[in-house]
Amino acid sequence: MILLSLILYGTVSAKEIITLPLPKTIGEMSLEEALYHRRSEMAYDKADLNAKQVSQLLWATQGITEPTWQFRTAPSAGAVYPLEIYIVKPEGVYHYTPRSHSLELHLKGDKRPSLVRASLGQNFIGDAAVSIVITAVFDRTREKFGLRSERYVIMEAGHAAQNLLLQATAMGLGAVPVGSFWDDVVIATLDLPWGQDPLYIIPVGYLKQ
Repeated sequence: MILLSLILYGTVSAKEIITLPLPKTIGEMSLEEALYHRRSEMAYDKADLNAKQVSQLLWATQGITEPTWQFRTAPSAGAVYPLEIYIVKPEGVYHYTPRSHSLELHLKGDKRPSLVRASLGQNFIGDAAVSIVITAVFDRTREKFGLRSERYVIMEAGHAAQNLLLQATAMGLGAVPVGSFWDDVVIATLDLPWGQDPLYIIPVGYLKQ
């Protein structure tokens, strides 16, 4: 498993922490073009994504853009950052760490079939190269903002998801935001820590020709 991860992504420690390549901050497609071309795509080729592609997608979702204050690509009420990001691949489930721009193996094995069942049989989730799952720890925001915390967290998840969708479009990939799933089954499938709630499943991959 470690050797496979090394081949796919680069540096891997004994703890199976994968350091991702640095993301690009200048792309080939303008923001206006990405906005114009973005569509919800649900027919995917099974071809895998490479390390640079995975790095770019995760950075767009929750990457660090200001090193001193650790600000991220998506705005967060009070800069609390309640979102946690997971990427589901055939080899396993990985947790994204923005501060180090790295992945840590969370679960071994292909959880995509279980994720399909958790999402009421939406088979395209199993066809895509990866699925990025956005979860939230509502208590982080609740401690600071009380009753308005739920609104702020859900808004933030929307910001992060749109970043991901536009980045995928700019990279010539397809993606679609999925909100229809059984929360408890997703939590069990991904073995999410207590207090984390899934908000989005976003499959990403090459479009089927």
